Amino acid sequence: MRIRAVIWDLDGTLLDTLCDLTASTNAALAQCGLPVRTEDEVRRFVGNGVRLLIERAVPQGADNPAFEEVYDAFIHHYAQHSRDHTKPYDGMVPLLRELDARGVKMAIVSNKIDFAVRELSGFYFGGLIRAAVGDAPSRRRKPAPDSVLEAMRQLGVTAEETVYVGDSDVDVYTAQNAGVTGVAVSWGFRTGDSLRQAGARYIAASPEELLAILENL
Repeated sequence: MRIRAVIWDLDGTLLDTLCDLTASTNAALAQCGLPVRTEDEVRRFVGNGVRLLIERAVPQGADNPAFEEVYDAFIHHYAQHSRDHTKPYDGMVPLLRELDARGVKMAIVSNKIDFAVRELSGFYFGGLIRAAVGDAPSRRRKPAPDSVLEAMRQLGVTAEETVYVGDSDVDVYTAQNAGVTGVAVSWGFRTGDSLRQAGARYIAASPEELLAILENL
């Protein structure tokens, strides 16, 4: 393989986290006496970090007087329940093992809170992932390139050697902004049509298709 590194988005790409994200969102909303959301609604809300998830879930968004209370309640609940139903998508762990065996370095970059990214990475993927970079005050969130550039720095690779894989329009724009090749996957939180509309050049519908794309880049 020509590439030396693959940087992964987490939610909707490596891990199916939607059930736990929905549960924590609704626990926080209910705690504050606000109406809960459906799983499909939460699917549309994710991708830009927790604050925007909660802003989209709360009526009147950040202007709601209860916004910060809901946000804090989500953080508290998710810290305790982030692995209740979350699991890797079928075929993803074998794909990571195959890439690792071929000497490809791998990292995770996510708009999820940094502690959760590191915890979930270590729990589900062990030594397969060399760097895990989440949302932190020192970095701009995706689609800004900051987190991808930090992961590349930790892996010791250049943009020409790196592929970024994600499941949303945010990920398509992140790859563009970081100057790396982007590959989108359609098994996550967005459809293939929406990914094409965002400008995705490569779209994989399965881990097997993704490996074939990576082999031919």
